[in-house]
Amino acid sequence: MQGRLNEDDLELWRKVTERTERLDLKKLFTPEIDAPAPALTTLRKSKPVVMRKPEGKLRRLPHNLAPSLPDQISSAPVQMDQKAFGKLKRGKLKPEGRIDLHGMTLDHAHPILTKFILSAHARGKRLVLVITGKGKLRDDGGPIPVRHGVLRHQVPQWLAKPPLSSAVLQITQAHVSHGGGGAYYVYLRRHR
Repeated sequence: MQGRLNEDDLELWRKVTERTERLDLKKLFTPEIDAPAPALTTLRKSKPVVMRKPEGKLRRLPHNLAPSLPDQISSAPVQMDQKAFGKLKRGKLKPEGRIDLHGMTLDHAHPILTKFILSAHARGKRLVLVITGKGKLRDDGGPIPVRHGVLRHQVPQWLAKPPLSSAVLQITQAHVSHGGGGAYYVYLRRHR
C-alpha cells in the first residue's frame, strides 16, 4: 500500500532528521581494528570440488594411516623354515605352551609376557601361543582415532624389542582354531 505521507508522518520525519547527524565514513575507519582488503594477487584460485555419487556401499575407512597389524605381521620376512611356517599358518603345529593376557592392563601384561617367553626359551620350547584377545571396539566416531585392541597391538612390539627379540624367531597371527586375530604364534629360536 504505497501512498503519499500525510501531514502527521511528514512532521514526524522532520523531527527525526533534525536530531540526526550525517555520518562521515572517513572517520569511521580505524586502521587498528579494520584491516585493508587483501590484494587480488594473494588470493588463490581454488579448484572446484566435484561431488560424486558413491558407487555401492560406503566403507568406513580406519583412521590409522599405518598398515594394519595383520598386514604388518604378514609382510614381515619369514625367518623360520618355509615348510614349518606353512604348517604353522594352517594351524597344524601344536603350541608347546600358552599364556592368556586377555583382559590384563599393559603394566601387568608386559612383565608376565617377558617372564613367560624367556622361561619357555630356556626350557627349549619352540612354539608358544600368546592370547591377547581381539580388543573392544571403542571408537566413538570422534576426530581422534582410538586404538582397537591395545594388547593386540603392543605384544608384537614387545616381542620385537630386547630382551625378548633375542629369543623370538617369528611372530604370526594364530590360526582360527587357536584364537585367530586374538592370538599370536611365537616361534622361538633354538636354545644354545
